[in-house]
Amino acid sequence: MNPVTVRVPAKVNLQLGVGPLRDDGYHDLVNVFHAVSLFDEVTAVPADAPKVTAEAAPDARIAMESVPLDGDNLALRAARLLAAKLGVEPNVELRIRKAIPVAGGMAGGSADAAGALLACARLWKADLALPSLPELAAKIGSDVPFALLGGTAVGLGRGERLTPLETSGSFHWVFATADGGLSTPAVYAECDRLREAQGQQVSWPRASEELVKALASGDARALGAALSNDLQPAALMLRPSLRRTLDAGRELGALGSLVSGSGPTTAFLAESADHAADLAAALAGTGVAKQVVRASGPVPGATVV
Repeated sequence: MNPVTVRVPAKVNLQLGVGPLRDDGYHDLVNVFHAVSLFDEVTAVPADAPKVTAEAAPDARIAMESVPLDGDNLALRAARLLAAKLGVEPNVELRIRKAIPVAGGMAGGSADAAGALLACARLWKADLALPSLPELAAKIGSDVPFALLGGTAVGLGRGERLTPLETSGSFHWVFATADGGLSTPAVYAECDRLREAQGQQVSWPRASEELVKALASGDARALGAALSNDLQPAALMLRPSLRRTLDAGRELGALGSLVSGSGPTTAFLAESADHAADLAAALAGTGVAKQVVRASGPVPGATVV
């Protein structure tokens, strides 16, 4: 069997609406996912036993020491889950090359899991299992099904029930990474704490009509005005320095800005590719971010290369 390499994108949440805490410890979400052109690559290689290795992509300043290389790695969990469904031994080495920030709110671990599912399905010649990959993906994590799908989509439930959204043209982004990660459970817990402390009555979240219209029309200015993230106050409480990064991006002319997912990566929408290049250069010069990178979206989900 020849190795199989899959390229899989990062995501940014254009809207992250967080509903009340459920009895099972999760929240009902309205998640408008948008896949962007920062990619990890996952290569599945035949092996005598399950194994995962990881390295940073060239020019990507990734904190690789925080990438688990044991049973906690989502890509390895994905391979084991698919093997169990197929009734085969999970004898595969997963070689991950990362450009998506680790623990940065851009679903890098979930992307790797999606890449592993597709790569292993092709490695093990299990094409009949391909239609079941989204169902398996949802068992691994809420963001994994979207990493398979890509494009732009609304996710309901925990984010795993996906409906593609119409988009026109491309949108251009600048992302500012931060030192260290933010724990997603910790950010959700802080969101709950803040809401309780403020006596906030939390209703069922709904997809923003303004956001959906802006995507369909390709209106970057309208999209920038409609960006929202219910987790942002919690992320800023846990990492106050992110406020300075968001302020810098707005002052430098971003059409819109927000914390990506649970953070700490911050996202800035630009008017064009040239505007994104200028914004990235200016933001990098302020010193408010560990690294500044550009990307565009939407892009396809997990793809064999």
